[in-house]
Amino acid sequence: MLDVIKAQYDKMSKGQKKIADYISENMERAAFMTAMKLAEAAAVSESTVVRFATMLGYDGYPEFQQAMADELQGRLVSPKKANTNEFRENRSELLRRVLVSDAQNIVDTIGMVDSDVFDQAVELVSNARKICVVGIRTCAPLADYLTYYLRMMRDDVVSVTTTNISEIYEQLSWLKKEDVVIGISFPRYSLRTLRAMDYANHQGARIISVTDSKYSPMNMYSSVCLWAKTDMITIADSLVAPMSTINALVIGVYLKNEEQIRKRLEALEESWNAFQTYDRDEMSDIGE
Repeated sequence: MLDVIKAQYDKMSKGQKKIADYISENMERAAFMTAMKLAEAAAVSESTVVRFATMLGYDGYPEFQQAMADELQGRLVSPKKANTNEFRENRSELLRRVLVSDAQNIVDTIGMVDSDVFDQAVELVSNARKICVVGIRTCAPLADYLTYYLRMMRDDVVSVTTTNISEIYEQLSWLKKEDVVIGISFPRYSLRTLRAMDYANHQGARIISVTDSKYSPMNMYSSVCLWAKTDMITIADSLVAPMSTINALVIGVYLKNEEQIRKRLEALEESWNAFQTYDRDEMSDIGE
């Protein structure tokens, strides 16, 4: 793409050259910008961005944006994905290959991002009366992580802490239509998590699912679906991309309610200091 832009550069208008210069220097940012955001960054109009895409031969901005993402993907990782035999045969490069495989999952997830859907998820979490997080088996660490940070930012956040289906129903019996359930499940999908989502749906609660694709059975019960790529390399599931998606959700909720949450965190900090919560539990940098 950059070669094509360079070849067409002399024929571009002043505004188009601004876009070309910005993309050439900031491909890693431009690939994830809407036409409006790219226009703001390059100090041109949104229509100039759309014309720029068609001038390069694309049907429209979405196709052009996908091409930028593909170009960026080629820079980040090798297009050949490592398989199990490659891990076994190249143990000396195991760490690098696992990191590359995880990076590929993140890049693939970038291509699945729907900003409007993500914004809906942030809105639901921010406005919920109560929140329940459900993640069982390999997804339990993701559920614990999300629950921990949501509890730092707001009250009334609970996590399902059992795999017994009747106890799950008991732990969800308080759900109302003003509440939100966040279900996390990846192949192999947990039947208990699916039943929990079905029960929450029956209770009228809004449901956010964090799962792997549009083919996931989690989507049947969800108001909003956040997709993230995950693969089982050998014995372990790669949960790097789901963790990044959850991180983004946490940050999105914080930014939407920043002033209120900052005050809450300041109060927590005072509490930690008063009761010496971290004095014996964490170490300062050696240089301090």
